Order: sequence, then structure tokens, then C-alpha cells
Amino acid sequence: MNKIVLASNNSGKLAEFQRLFQPLHIELIPQAQLAIPECPEPYLTFVENALAKARHASKLSQLPAIADDSGICAVALDGQPGIFSARYASSDEQPKSDQANNQKLNQALQSQDNKQIYYVCVLVLVRAFDDPQPIIAEATWHGIWQSEAAGEHGFGYDPHFYLPEYHKTVAQLTNAEKNSISHRAQALDLLVSKMQYLDLIKRDE
Repeated sequence: MNKIVLASNNSGKLAEFQRLFQPLHIELIPQAQLAIPECPEPYLTFVENALAKARHASKLSQLPAIADDSGICAVALDGQPGIFSARYASSDEQPKSDQANNQKLNQALQSQDNKQIYYVCVLVLVRAFDDPQPIIAEATWHGIWQSEAAGEHGFGYDPHFYLPEYHKTVAQLTNAEKNSISHRAQALDLLVSKMQYLDLIKRDE
């Protein structure tokens, strides 16, 4: 396995995945490069949406495909926005916007005493469209919601995702720091371990 299609058109995720895949002997091809459109995400769980996106990209490319479904969950809001994180504040009149999403979640948590939040990432790799045994990895990353945005790195909710142990938001971390501890990095490490176990890839030490 030396070529994998990334089933995402999110530029932030693409940059993050390319950095995370650097040690692997794999060419990561963004689906937009192959004119593959975004896949609908009609399901209520991260894993179902990730699987749908991976199968969609693999079917149209005839290549193995990897997809992630990820989001932010607020404990005080019963896990919301969850799978709706990317389109939390969007509507027919309001397109997807990180700024609008952050503002809406900030307002929702303003009156809550519990500011605990966590990122979820579920990665799914299919070797072919009809792969009967998709490789699945899941990880979470915990923090505290900070009402005031801080930092210029990252994307999405990162400027408000405060890490007490670092005394920084995720957006204040360097790329190297984020890529060593993020939910996506943790999930990818788990996925790579499973791929190595199945002799699908090798990895630089």
C-alpha cells in the first residue's frame, strides 16, 4: 500500500494529515486532486460518517482511502456539537465558518459552570470500496473551553481549546507539539500500529 486517498476537502485537515503521514512510505492524495466531491454525512455517529466518506473516496478513485470524522464535544451540552462541529452554526443563509461555530459554542457555554470539552477523532481506512474489514482507530483529547480566543495556529475550535498542562490553547501550540499529542495524531498512531500488524506499511524509526 503506497498510495492512499484522503477523503477530505478541509485544507486544515489536509495540512495536518500530510505532516502526520510524512514518516510513512505512502503518497497521500487529497480527493480534490482526483475531482472527488464531498460525501454526504447523514449518520449520527463519527464512525459511520468516516466509513461512508472512506468508501465514497475509494469507490471513485479505485484506491485505498482514509477518512476521518472528528469534532468537539462539550460535557455540559451532552456532547454537542459532536458530529455537527464543522457545520454547527451553518444554515441555508450561513455557510460553514470557523468563526461562527466558535461564537455559537462560546455563547452556549457562557452560562455553564462545566467548561470541560474534548476532541474526538475516528479514522477509517478501507483497502477497497467493498473492504469487509475496515481498519478503525479512535482517540479523544481533553481540555477546557476558553471564552477568549488565543493563538494563530491550528483551525476550527483550536483558539478556544485550552490545555491546562501546557497553559496554552491548541492554537498556541507549534505544529510539532500539536502533531505529537492531538486526537488526530493519537488516532493515526493507533491506525498505523494496526496497519503494521497487518503488514500493510512500514514506518521510519
